[in-house]
Amino acid sequence: MRVHSNARTTPQSRAMLVERIRQGQSAGRVATALGISVRTVRKWVARERREGLAGLLDRSTRPAHSPRRLAATKIERVVALRQARLTAEEIAQRLRLPRSTVAVHLARLGMGRLPPLHPPPPVIRYERQRPGELIHVDTKKLGRFQRLGHRVTGDRHLRCEGAGWDYLHVCVDDASRLAFVEIHADERKYTAARFLIRAIRFFRDHRITVERVMTDNGTAYRSRAFAKTCRWLKLQHKRTRPYTPRTNGKAERFIQTLMRRWAYHHAYPNSGLRNAALPRWLHRYNHVRPHASLGRKPPISRLAS
Repeated sequence: MRVHSNARTTPQSRAMLVERIRQGQSAGRVATALGISVRTVRKWVARERREGLAGLLDRSTRPAHSPRRLAATKIERVVALRQARLTAEEIAQRLRLPRSTVAVHLARLGMGRLPPLHPPPPVIRYERQRPGELIHVDTKKLGRFQRLGHRVTGDRHLRCEGAGWDYLHVCVDDASRLAFVEIHADERKYTAARFLIRAIRFFRDHRITVERVMTDNGTAYRSRAFAKTCRWLKLQHKRTRPYTPRTNGKAERFIQTLMRRWAYHHAYPNSGLRNAALPRWLHRYNHVRPHASLGRKPPISRLAS
């Protein structure tokens, strides 16, 4: 029988090993029975004689002595220099240490990433007093598909080559959260302008007069066509600060809900069926689904007050 000198043993098997030796069995016979080396048998027997049953327990592989380990004073200097916002490369040069050594110790200390110089600005939540004071407009790019994808099947080898993209154009009223959504083939300026016209018509059908519209700084919203449409509709156009999507947060939050509860909520066989389900979902969102920010009431409830 072949003996595996590196076979894994457990505390239970080691106790049994020791017991067999006490019963008079030879080390060679026990080693053959357990598939380990004679040297391993003798090692565990010696440990049990020195330390008792505690000697048969697993131990850490960390060495008892590490002569080349970084001294505590060096680690303190690494921390101090990191708190002075020096990079790992600069600390290594200053202390004449390998950069990898500095990086390892910074990661262990939870200082692998420098904190920002200033704390993030506080979240300022606002809500307009009446419907129509401000509407939020945004777009979302959504992939088309002709069959179930890897989100459902788990197989990333199944691809829908050349399926293209759909673009969701979204409009949300700030006060009531009433939403209007359309799916288009692009997000260009004329598409955005025509969508805005239909969105204003939608709100007028609900007896809402829109005064302002907020968008991000996308190309379509900076175009002359969109600006001309806002003037024609007598709307004040407000744009968010660059790289500050939270300013248009209500549209962003609605898009998250739209993705979770409509786009990815069901295993649609193709994107056509997914798009066909949007009007029904949107009606439920506006008229039935409770909204946490509206006292667990749907957006349409704000129009009656």
